[in-house]
Amino acid sequence: MLKSQRLIQLIMVINVKKSFTVPELAKEFGLSTRTITRDLEELSTLGVPIYSVQGRGGGYRLLRERMLPPITFTESEAVAMFFACQSLEFFGSLPFGEGAATALNKFYHYLPADVRQQIERLRNKVAIWSPFRSMSSSVLQTLLQAVMLRSAVTITYKSGTEESTRDIQPIGLYASQGYWYCPAFCFRRYAYRLFRADRILTATTNPSIQCLDEVDERTVKDWDKAEWLAKPKKDFVVSFTPSGVQAVLSNGRFAPYLEMRDDASALARIQVPVDNISFYVNMIWALGEEAEIVEPPEAVEMIRQRIKRMNNKYNR
Repeated sequence: MLKSQRLIQLIMVINVKKSFTVPELAKEFGLSTRTITRDLEELSTLGVPIYSVQGRGGGYRLLRERMLPPITFTESEAVAMFFACQSLEFFGSLPFGEGAATALNKFYHYLPADVRQQIERLRNKVAIWSPFRSMSSSVLQTLLQAVMLRSAVTITYKSGTEESTRDIQPIGLYASQGYWYCPAFCFRRYAYRLFRADRILTATTNPSIQCLDEVDERTVKDWDKAEWLAKPKKDFVVSFTPSGVQAVLSNGRFAPYLEMRDDASALARIQVPVDNISFYVNMIWALGEEAEIVEPPEAVEMIRQRIKRMNNKYNR
């Protein structure tokens, strides 16, 4: 077996064992203890997180973070991976600590010279923009760790001018418009809630709270589906100009329901929970003259009142 192949296989073996001795590895690989010792020293130099344990029953242990075996990529896959990781740089905070940056540096360092040259030509030519929002990376890391370890979290949450302490069971994390959101089960309200991560002031895992299996089965895509289906709803009908259509094509709440007209304008008819009507009104308000709410009447009245307040503000 070539030395390079042996080192790769050695990484895979110690990933599984986590705790081992040189004689054990020597017997498993059919090599001398001296050769295995040299290999372990070389792996340690390369960055594999192993350390020796002194005294009786000693040997070697693998640190909590394990090393993954090498993975091969095609050139197009390498370019895709590089820019996927680089796109994360536009977020104000990430739940991965410095892992994304160090992984990107390692990945880039070991790319073939010609592929690195191709990527260099693309720098500042390709970007996946995300609005910069400032928030605590340690809070995001705690929430992500809680999902991975199936643990509850005690948070301090700021809503408006009020701060409250909540015990929650996070379902996951997702990003939208630069913000990170955490759908979770709130033990205080005993209901599902959506928490904006930048409003979470502190977060610590709380293993003393027993997590619920039903919460664990939900995902960020369907975390409130059952509750949404149970809510009373009304038809929300909006007429869009051609420019308005272009503006909502990326909006998952309206785009699937667009009924196109011959002049490229469209009508959208969706059912929305009664207690969420103001939320949808806010989205339409942002489109200005490019959209007009047809119904329900209370949504139309909300727009009229806003126009009235704006008119008063600019006609003093």
